[in-house]
Amino acid sequence: MFLMEDIDVVVATIAFGMGIDKPDVRFVIHHDIPKSIESYYQETGRAGRDGGEGHCLAYYAYKDIEKLEKFMSGKPVAEQEIGQALLQEVVAFCETSMSRRKFILHYFGEAFDNETGDGGDMDDNMRYPKKQHEAQDDAYLLIDIVNLTNEKYKSKDLVSVITGNVNAMISSHKTDEQPFFGKGKAKDKRYWMALLRQVLVAGYLKKDIETYGVVKLTAAGKGYLKKPTSFMMTEDHAFDGVQDDSIVSASKGGAVVDKTLMKLLKDLRKSNAKKLGIPPFVIFQDPSLEDMALKYPVSIEELYNIHGVGEGKAKKYGKDFAALIAKYVEENEIIRPDDYIVKSTGTNSV
Repeated sequence: MFLMEDIDVVVATIAFGMGIDKPDVRFVIHHDIPKSIESYYQETGRAGRDGGEGHCLAYYAYKDIEKLEKFMSGKPVAEQEIGQALLQEVVAFCETSMSRRKFILHYFGEAFDNETGDGGDMDDNMRYPKKQHEAQDDAYLLIDIVNLTNEKYKSKDLVSVITGNVNAMISSHKTDEQPFFGKGKAKDKRYWMALLRQVLVAGYLKKDIETYGVVKLTAAGKGYLKKPTSFMMTEDHAFDGVQDDSIVSASKGGAVVDKTLMKLLKDLRKSNAKKLGIPPFVIFQDPSLEDMALKYPVSIEELYNIHGVGEGKAKKYGKDFAALIAKYVEENEIIRPDDYIVKSTGTNSV
């Protein structure tokens, strides 16, 4: 029913999509947060495969993470370690206030520049930026402590060293006896976690996968210790059930299409699909209909020039659509874009 567009919404587990190839999914909504960025990336990838709009909305509360941690408690230690590392990345993704696209691509080992990269301005963080402040001294302290502790701690323990919280791991290394222990306790652990994530994405530190996420220095990080530079830190979201003004409804993008015609075309596509017993998107995908509502093609030949149509599709399915548009253009006395083209003679007179 979902494929045939008899229903608009389907509620499913993550197994959805295995046998469903529907290119015009417009929304992917996560009711619970996934257990890894890989899962999230794959699940959100089901939206907008036809090149049209795709809105991804994820609901997040820290109790989701606690529930997932509980699921892992019975598993072998190594598996728990990996699971924990993956979960922490999901938390980081949810709470980060930097570009989400940049964050995800960095996670998969790709560099992304918001200024020049495609779609760098499409997520909530880029559209509603959070405050930034200078954090050069704190970034230096963080990188220096990784260096002074001989690169042996994971994120959580590293933050504990900075904020001065002792645990078994820290006392076994006698780190709590060092002069730098607790040097950053003026700020809370949430602040240091946020800074650590941003320093990682900036490339001064890296997580070592072999050792389940131990934080190590990079060449750039060593250079930073010798010559610190400005580091602008963005303040993270704090999801404590607070009302957040940055949660906004989706606005329609793209060119302004003729909404009335668009609806008529969709209805025609649906009824033709029913007759033929195929999913509507097989006939024409949404971007093609949008292009029709923009260019008003009134013949099969004109349909060839519509985005994603081509000669084969135009001849196979286009007749009814061209007829509908021609009737609509006539009834509404529409001046089509093609009517504006000035025809000139081959040879211009003096």
